Amino acid sequence: MQQLTRQYPKTKGRPTENLAGYLFLAPTILVLGIFVILPILYAVFLSLQKVQLLGGIEYEFVGFRNFSQLVEDERVWIALKNTAEYVMIVVPSQTILALFLAVTLNSGIRGKSWWRVLFFLPTVTSSAVLTLIFMWIYNTNGLLNDFLSAVGFPTYNWLGDPNVALKAIMIMNIWSTAPFFMVIYLAGLQDIPKSLYEAAELDGANGWHKFIHITLPMLNPVTFFVVAMGIIGTFQLFDQSYIFSKGTGGPNNATLTVVLLIYQAVFRNLQMGYAAAIAFLLAAVIITITLIQRRLFGGEKN
Repeated sequence: MQQLTRQYPKTKGRPTENLAGYLFLAPTILVLGIFVILPILYAVFLSLQKVQLLGGIEYEFVGFRNFSQLVEDERVWIALKNTAEYVMIVVPSQTILALFLAVTLNSGIRGKSWWRVLFFLPTVTSSAVLTLIFMWIYNTNGLLNDFLSAVGFPTYNWLGDPNVALKAIMIMNIWSTAPFFMVIYLAGLQDIPKSLYEAAELDGANGWHKFIHITLPMLNPVTFFVVAMGIIGTFQLFDQSYIFSKGTGGPNNATLTVVLLIYQAVFRNLQMGYAAAIAFLLAAVIITITLIQRRLFGGEKN
């Protein structure tokens, strides 16, 4: 059988259409170039330089000396350890809490809209304000110790103990960030067809079986997004650690994070090149973990 080939008329004015497309893309390309690409290129340049800021900016090419200094700097490893511990505890906790709250709100409880607003309030509140409130709660004369004293338990120096200070920040951030991911999970739950649950009920499935075999698999793309955003956000912990420790990362470097170390390198030690090298180390860690996560359970399936 002879194969028929459909002939399409040639489109006229295609260069004009291409030009129009490029003109529409130009603002986005310009913004990305100025605020994303150029800063990255400048950071690459800084990471290979020793920058003199006092008495005028001067650059001295040092090659990969800034990166070799990372390996020898004990505080870099402490910051990585603290940040990794923070990520491994906060990300699973906030994800599980967000999913629990979303499932609860999606179950048809009374006053769902009010509960949603109440749960979401910490997310729209300033991070600095929340940190100051929790500092008052954790203070030796704060609300938590007053409560412990009232019920007959000994008080504790929550912010002064290196074994507890970082965990105090974890509790605050789990409480304040889970509602944001709750809303994302809630949107994902409402997109699951009800017919799947009805079919499962006809087969005798109970609530737990429906949650395990329908809800969780259908929420897999949402979970990937939530975990990926959680990892990126927690690796960039700065403001809470800075406020809690007054910029020192104390007590005894217990709240020192990678981003706080970058801040100290720039604004305290005036080491712009070294700070850029630390930033690239952080970026490499985030990208690697995100790719591993995508490979394991989050990637798009053809």
